[in-house]
Amino acid sequence: MPQYDHKAIEAKWKKFWKENKTYQVTEDTTKPKFYALDMFPYPSGAGLHVGHPLGYIASDIVARYKRNKGFNVLHPMGFDSFGLPAEQYAIQTGQHPAITTAENIKRYKEQLENIGFSYDMSREVQTSSPEYYKWTQWIFMQLFNHYYDNNEDKAVPVSILVEKLKTNGSAGVNATCDDDTPQISADDWQQMNEDEQQKYLLHYRLAFLSDAIVNWCPGLGTVLANDEVKDGVSERGGFPVERKKMRQWSLRITAYADRLLKGLETIEWPEAVKEMQKNWIGKSVGAQVTFDLENSDHQIKVFTTRVDTIYGVTFLVLAPESEIIDDIVTAEQKEKVDAYVTEAKNRSERERMTDVKNISGVFTGAHGIHPFTGEKVPVWVADYVLGGYGTGAVMAVPSGDQRDYDFAKHFDLPIVQIIDAQKIEDQADPTKEGKMVNSGFINGLSVTEATKKAIEILEEKGKGFAKINYRMRDAVFSRQRYWGEPIPVYFKNEVPYLINESELPLELPEVDKYLPTEDGEPPLARAENWKTSEGYEYEKSTMPGWAGSSWYLFRYMDPKNENTFADKEILKYWKNVDLYIGGSEHATGHLLYSRFWTKFLKDIGYLTVEEPFKKLVNQGMIQGRSNFAYRVKDSHKFVSYNLKDDYDVSAIHVDVSLVHGNDELDTEAFKSWRPDLKDAEFILEDGKYICGWEVEKMSKSKYNVVNPDDIIEQYGADTLRMYEMFLGPLEQFKPWNTHGIDGVAKFLRKFWKLFYNEEGELIVNDTPADKKALKVTHATIKKTIEDIDSLSFNTVVSAFMICTNELTKMDCHSKEVLEPLVIALSPFAPHICEELWEGLGNSESITKAEFPSYNETYLVEDSHEYPIMINGKMRTKISFSLDTPVSEMEQTVKENEVVQKWLEGKDPKKIIVVPKKIVNVVI
Repeated sequence: MPQYDHKAIEAKWKKFWKENKTYQVTEDTTKPKFYALDMFPYPSGAGLHVGHPLGYIASDIVARYKRNKGFNVLHPMGFDSFGLPAEQYAIQTGQHPAITTAENIKRYKEQLENIGFSYDMSREVQTSSPEYYKWTQWIFMQLFNHYYDNNEDKAVPVSILVEKLKTNGSAGVNATCDDDTPQISADDWQQMNEDEQQKYLLHYRLAFLSDAIVNWCPGLGTVLANDEVKDGVSERGGFPVERKKMRQWSLRITAYADRLLKGLETIEWPEAVKEMQKNWIGKSVGAQVTFDLENSDHQIKVFTTRVDTIYGVTFLVLAPESEIIDDIVTAEQKEKVDAYVTEAKNRSERERMTDVKNISGVFTGAHGIHPFTGEKVPVWVADYVLGGYGTGAVMAVPSGDQRDYDFAKHFDLPIVQIIDAQKIEDQADPTKEGKMVNSGFINGLSVTEATKKAIEILEEKGKGFAKINYRMRDAVFSRQRYWGEPIPVYFKNEVPYLINESELPLELPEVDKYLPTEDGEPPLARAENWKTSEGYEYEKSTMPGWAGSSWYLFRYMDPKNENTFADKEILKYWKNVDLYIGGSEHATGHLLYSRFWTKFLKDIGYLTVEEPFKKLVNQGMIQGRSNFAYRVKDSHKFVSYNLKDDYDVSAIHVDVSLVHGNDELDTEAFKSWRPDLKDAEFILEDGKYICGWEVEKMSKSKYNVVNPDDIIEQYGADTLRMYEMFLGPLEQFKPWNTHGIDGVAKFLRKFWKLFYNEEGELIVNDTPADKKALKVTHATIKKTIEDIDSLSFNTVVSAFMICTNELTKMDCHSKEVLEPLVIALSPFAPHICEELWEGLGNSESITKAEFPSYNETYLVEDSHEYPIMINGKMRTKISFSLDTPVSEMEQTVKENEVVQKWLEGKDPKKIIVVPKKIVNVVI
């Protein structure tokens, strides 16, 4: 092979790896394990662009490196293949989502294979495969059959709960459950029929059916998760989203809130992601307070972290979603309240939380009774209170909370200062508004003491108790879609029951359309005979997209097991993921749910770990480098970049494939690009049309998407892999610039030439390497080890470039330095390194080679090259051993031929030696 031919080399080794199952892994207890995982992709029709493989390349480098370091490496890949995009495409075209999904997966696998990843594809999973979602359904069934016992601080079978209810009723039950769970006796339980008992148990189950406030999107005909809604519209399609109460399946993730918080302290994750999860969980310690309502049997329950300020309450506020509004609103206020509620409920939670300027609300006409003073407190409805947080109601203390204060000022509601009666004169603040109120029970107490005292009084009065609250809500688990996992439930007398495990998987039925029915039911209602053999209807909603992705890491460990989701001994061996790479956008979605499911599976005895991902890295985004042409107004003329200021122009995006070199436009290709450009004329500079450019998000609409297939065709996969790493630190955003890829391609060709001459002859020899070559080699190996361990891949690429340049200058072709360098480079550029490794006479794949170690003795400086300065100007350099006496150095300098020339036969006035720096000769 006379020249480095990337096409032939990469085709050869792709075939070799596949035929020899090079990356297939089995459980080997004689080796330490390492599990490297990427967040698996959703296979869209567009395929991969060069931004997508960034994290995949990084994890592949680590996986290959760990193999060479003697680890048993699990490095799988699969596809998150259920989801809304395929369903929307099916709605538009009538084509079954399974068909388009299979086509997209095939395309993705081809692209991934072309980049040279070391995936064990024998372990591939697809979340839309019945063989996979059988076990997603099975996990749902386990969640349904368990509740959270607070005494044991873990999930426990519902059968144990039933025994407790039979014996002592709910009195002896300390469990996470719905706030409105009725207290019952053993007799109450025994008198219930089966359906009533099953309905009661839904208050406790970890998977349960209840009324929930959800994000309903009429345009998509489904419920959306919070992270699928942006600024009041669906992230996909931009359809309006409204807050609506619907009967939905939910998972009781709130039971795990405290463990989810504590677990963050045990894992190596970016602090920003940890903080996002802490804020999302939102733990608050406080009290629940009950306000009776005047002339009503209803009560308003509020959660507050500052119960010590209760004497400052001047009004109550309900969220627009509150169920009791219709029951308490007066006839005079009903029309205003109904109109306000309708408008407010259609605003997203995010909008309501962030919009502090537009204050709005309406008085219900009802009054609460202050539990301490007995005074009447007006009840308002306002959208700054959220139905999904706390109890959906707040006790407003305008003197202590800014939003309460702004609301009170806007509607001219009372504001009071809470003053310690013993110091009323001293504590009155003339800068604050409102009358002063004596808060008797807190006289002379600290906030902590006053809080404790207030809770004691509330408990005595039966009007409150201490409580820990979480901002996180239980996770809505059902979607009114077709393309998702069927929920393995049927209904008897409107009560949900699980199907038998032997009936799993409950597969998706065929439907005539992928739309809701005319009656608004989910698409599965279109299926013929979507019922059990006894005639009971199956659940018509499907699971959300995150169901399958919450546990996929464990299925990779044992993907072909037909008897369980994974063998317990295999799960015990692989434990969890050592390195997980993916986007931070999943912080409060996938990453949180996956942690929840892992803790649950540990509770029921299948896992030995609490956390799914030990180390998490969020890769940055590779941005597009957009190009622009400048059209002269009202003409077909386009003016080159540096001349555009002389004309009235508008910029249009140009497909980056039409731009070459230093942003030079291929004008003929531009004219052929679109019909409206066929008559284009060009005003050139120096005979060229130069485009402008800008860094933007890579997208088809900006014509700046770069297909990795094109890069691989022109430069090779090894060049692509190394260039993506060379662009900058893994976690940072960086622009793609195809113009810079030549440097990496040239480096690989130069590295090749250390092994082969122009005639294709191997020129590696057994001559011992000199000290300088050994030093640069071992320095490079050391940096490679240190920087891969710290995921600083861009600096490794730079180090290899420097090393190759140095060895080229030395004309070094010694096997002593080239063989270890090939192994060290192979995680980055596996194809070329396999070829060179074989050329060195090795019969086994380089993946089986031991990663080289470095010898510190070669890196210790034993000499220094001194610049020799004569009257302040450097005239030559001389190397001296570090232990050379100064007198000897002075004599050597004096006798040097170059120095003698400048001395012109004279003796120097002075020679100044600065150790390990320079020598100054004064003449």
